[in-house]
Amino acid sequence: MKSIFRKSILLVATIASFSLYAQNRDLDNYRLPDQRGIGVFEAPKDTLTSFDGVHVRVGGQSTLQYQSLDHENGVSVADQTNGNTLKEIGSNFNLATANLDLDVVLAKGLRMHLRTYLSSRHHPEPYVKGGYFQIDNLDFISEGLLEDFMKHATLKVGHMENNYGDAHFRRSDNAQAIYNPFVGNLIMDSFTTEVGAELYYRCDSGFLGMIGFSNGKLNQSVATGSNGKTGGASFLAKLGYDKQLTEDFRFRLTGSLLTTGYVPSNYLYTADRAGSRYYFVMENVDAGASSPFRSGRFDPGFRNRITAIMFNPFLKYGGLEFFGTLEFANGGTTAETEDRSTTQLAGEVIYRFGASEDFYIGGRYNTVSSEQSFGDVDINRVQLSAGYFLTKNVLAKLEYVSQNYDGYPTDNILYDGKFNGLMIEAVISF
Repeated sequence: MKSIFRKSILLVATIASFSLYAQNRDLDNYRLPDQRGIGVFEAPKDTLTSFDGVHVRVGGQSTLQYQSLDHENGVSVADQTNGNTLKEIGSNFNLATANLDLDVVLAKGLRMHLRTYLSSRHHPEPYVKGGYFQIDNLDFISEGLLEDFMKHATLKVGHMENNYGDAHFRRSDNAQAIYNPFVGNLIMDSFTTEVGAELYYRCDSGFLGMIGFSNGKLNQSVATGSNGKTGGASFLAKLGYDKQLTEDFRFRLTGSLLTTGYVPSNYLYTADRAGSRYYFVMENVDAGASSPFRSGRFDPGFRNRITAIMFNPFLKYGGLEFFGTLEFANGGTTAETEDRSTTQLAGEVIYRFGASEDFYIGGRYNTVSSEQSFGDVDINRVQLSAGYFLTKNVLAKLEYVSQNYDGYPTDNILYDGKFNGLMIEAVISF
């Protein structure tokens, strides 16, 4: 207890000291962590700079849900063992999650970002999610260096969230849930943090492109595996078009690719240590407080190789917006001689209204179809949501969710499984 108290005092003192330098909280080339950041994907590319010295911005998020979900399966009483007997769940509050963000402007066009999960479902203790350097100007090296190129280019380097697809820009990242109009993320949640670099180029016409590389590892280590290698590599690419065509109509369409030759263990669909919002759904009776922690999600089981492609259309006309996900993934393990395939489709329609679009209602339909060793499985989910921004930093959501499983064998806990019910979520982000 004394240790926790001392750490809390140190944290408060650190934040207080930083706040002396944080009079202007809007940074250059920066996605704002409040309501104004909704509809933003890659951090914007600003044409002007406001740099006047090293500047530290301290921010964070805090999120809490009330869960009232039910689940069931079709496993017969004779087959109900500890491996496929569902855990009894009721209605109550989930663990409150929290993030701490440090964004430091180090020079003109040079910024550092660091996010720490103070509390998450899988790790109640603080730990670093990741961080990166973002370079939008090279004047800190030499005045005017590659000036024309850097007007359109951005370079990110670090142990950071891979920019695969656009869905990860709208997902909940532990406590940062203000961008997500729903409570849960997609069924097959593509998200990973790896050491790498990404180079962006954005044209005035609206076309954008990105190429990147990472070492394909979530947990960094120099130890070699059974094949004598310390790891592998992943290649990323994105090509798209994003333009405000009229005062009321915006159109964006991107295609993304992530592929690996060989990695010891691929984490694209299992790297989220924060965990699912739907606590204990479809988990067995022995499920503990923090593990398993991806309840309600699906992992296709691609471990040593993967090629994944995602297309994301985004259209916004007035207060009405549509965001879609079409994802096609192939991969396998060293024990499999042939690749298996998985397809994920999702479409969400949101209507935002009010003087500052402070209210919204929406729906999402999400399906996953996957080839597994025992056969083909299908999972589908419906989410209906409503939200209200009390301020640009505070959001309250209500969601109804229903998810169904098909294709699992009769002695699997997910056989004829389903869960449904209500979720209430409160989000603070600043």
